[in-house]
Parts: sequence; structure tokens; C-alpha cells
Amino acid sequence: MHACELPPADSPPIASPALRIALVTETYPPEINGVAMTLGQIVAALQARGHAVQLVRPRQASDPAAPPVNGVEQTLVTGLPIPGYADLRLGLPAKRRLLRLWSCKRPDLVHIATEGPLGWSALSAARQLAIPVVAGFHTNFHRYSRHYGLGWLQPAIHGYLRHFHNRAQLTLVPTETLRQELAAVRYRNLAVMARGVDTGLFRPERRQTALRQAWGAGENDLVVAYVGRLAPEKNLPLLLRAFAAMRQVRPDARLVLVGDGPSRAALAAKHPELIFCGARTGEDLAAHYASADCFLLPSLTETFGNVLLEAMASGLAVLGFDYAAAAEHIVPGGNGLTVPYGDEVAFIEQATRLAQQPQTLRALGQAARATALGLSWDSVFNRLEGYYRQLVVKPA
Repeated sequence: MHACELPPADSPPIASPALRIALVTETYPPEINGVAMTLGQIVAALQARGHAVQLVRPRQASDPAAPPVNGVEQTLVTGLPIPGYADLRLGLPAKRRLLRLWSCKRPDLVHIATEGPLGWSALSAARQLAIPVVAGFHTNFHRYSRHYGLGWLQPAIHGYLRHFHNRAQLTLVPTETLRQELAAVRYRNLAVMARGVDTGLFRPERRQTALRQAWGAGENDLVVAYVGRLAPEKNLPLLLRAFAAMRQVRPDARLVLVGDGPSRAALAAKHPELIFCGARTGEDLAAHYASADCFLLPSLTETFGNVLLEAMASGLAVLGFDYAAAAEHIVPGGNGLTVPYGDEVAFIEQATRLAQQPQTLRALGQAARATALGLSWDSVFNRLEGYYRQLVVKPA
């Protein structure tokens, strides 16, 4: 008989929780991406509500020798680097290990955030042990494939994802639009779990004159921000064309790119006039948002786009395509601007409008902040907890 895997001996005691949740994911803070950020928020909220969380994830290259002790049990599995994502690892199959782990210390529910080999192992193990499974649809991998020369794999990837999610009791998606899109292609058991934003962290008061000066921008100059991964799937050529059009009417404009990724080196070499800030987190990230004037989101591959809400909370005028977070939360001309999905000409036109109309830009930013104030994480977690309880039948 194999010994049960238990948390380190020096772990703090965990109070008897209402539920015990196993969260399986390829990515988690301090990694910097929207999925990791959302999962970090979920874990913190579950702990605050008295639930126990067991985190199953690949050991990343940046991990310390021992898992951090913060009230979360961690099971680290072997992983391999993900092509194009050198800072992340893909978890290898671990079904036998998870069967031993969950047989010894059974979770009430397994929440699988990513659909790779580790996620499939978790799905198979949970089904074998009759543990309810919630899956998260966080990333449009089938849409990403064409940006890495693998467009021919798109039907196969879509088929795999559908088969994966249809084996779960529930799949959570971030928007109603995405729920309808997936339902139309035969995904089952779908529900919406929206996203919130930390309006205490992201707020206009974090604007820093010194930071703008470091970018070469005066108080009345125009600073355009992009926050996100610098990678082919983010449609960055459109961002550059839109900014070039903005500079035609506002020669003082600066484009600030916050984030990192495989496209950064080539972009920096080709466009030395742009400002590359690298990855930022916490209050530093919040200051970068608030010190800009408007925010452009050119991506066509988001499942949601947490960065849009962070920009709105920071009081920025925002522009994006009419889907995902923008479709959910932007009232065109009221608290931001949207254009039809894929209409790049309209995107450039609206970006130019922002550059031409400073008063409109400021009014949109103020309205965006007001909208963000109504998007609390607490309401999101109330819904998630409700979904969990619907699936878990605990003895009286």
C-alpha cells in the first residue's frame, strides 16, 4: 500500500471546512497571466470562506525547493516547457498518483482549470473515484493554434476540448456569449462564472507623474497603454497600426507595452520608439495602468480579457472588439468604445477618435471607473460556491 501524500509537517492547521476542493492547473501565481490571476483570487476566496484547497500543478522552473506554506496543500508534478511559453510547464500524466492521493484524502470536488495531460489525468481519476468535476474554459487554444503555424490542428484541438469538457459535470465559462457559442457546437453542462476586478488595487489615484516623465510624456501628452502577453496570438500588428494612426493626430503620443513574451525582442528591435516595461504586478502594475490615458485591446483570441476590467478600474478610456469582456461590460460611447469583431479598419478609426478628442477620452475613463466599481469579486465567488454546492452531496 502506498502512503498518502500529506501537506508538509510545518503546514498551519486548517479549520474544518465546509468543502474540500482539489484545484488542478498548469499555471498559478506568481506566474503572470489572466488564468493564474483568476485562480489565485479563487483560492484566496475559498480559504476566506473556510474551505480547504489542495492545489495540483506542475513544478515550475522558478519554484523554490519546497512548496510555500500558506494554508494551501500543494502536490507538484513533473512538467515539460510549453512551446512559446518558456516560463510555464505542461503537467505530465499523473493519474496513478492522483488516484492514490484522492483515495487517501478524498476531495468533495475536483476543479480542473486547464485541459492538458495533467488535467486529463485528473478528470479520469476523479471519474474513477466518482468525485464531481468542474472544468474551467479559460483559453481559446483552438484559436491560438493558427498563430503558431498549427492551424491545421484546429478541428482536432476543438474536438479534444469538447470531449474533455463534456466529461465534466459542469464547465464554467466567463461570458454568456461564449456559453452560447460553445453550446452551439455541442458542449454540454455549461454555466457562466464572470470575472471581477480589484478596484482597491486598480484605481485612478495611482497615477504617477514621475512614471510618465520616465516615459518621456508630459502631463498633457497622450499615453496609450497595452497590457498583456507579447505574442503572435495577441494581434499586436493591429496595435502598432492603430498607434501609428493616433500619432498622426497626436505627435506627442507614447505607446507603453506592459508584459513579456516571445514577440518582445523582435518588436523592441523593430520599434525602438516604443516603451517596453516588461511584466509588472501588484501596485507597480496598477501604477502603470493609471499613469496612461487610454487602453487598446487588439486581441481576437481572448476568452474574457481581465486586463480590460483592470484598465477600466484604473479610469482609462478603453477600446476593444465587441466580444468577451468588452461585449459584457462596455456600453459603446458611454464607458468605452467597441468595434465589430475583426473589423480592423473600424478599430483604427476609433483609436484615432480617442487621440483627437481629449474630452471624450476623459469622460469615457470616468464612466469606465464607475462601471468597474460594480464588478466585485465577492459576487463572482458567491456564484462559484453555489455551483460547487449543487454538485456536492454531503452526508447529513
